Amino acid sequence: MIIKVILFGALIDATGTNKTEVKDVSDMEELKSKLLVAFPELSNYKFVAAVHNQVVKGNIKLNDGDTVALLPPFAGG
Repeated sequence: MIIKVILFGALIDATGTNKTEVKDVSDMEELKSKLLVAFPELSNYKFVAAVHNQVVKGNIKLNDGDTVALLPPFAGG
């Protein structure tokens, strides 16, 4: 199972990439854990996750081929 991950804003600076793929995860908690191992600098940032353009909270199930976007906090004006 492969999950596509797209990163935005300061998260790109933290990881050095705007996208990556993570294998063998079944839910958001596993995904976050694997991302923190691959990119330890992410632990210094707050972010929310969106699956297929829908912001999600909690530990949801992921399916093969899902796209997850990691979004830093928004500031508006």
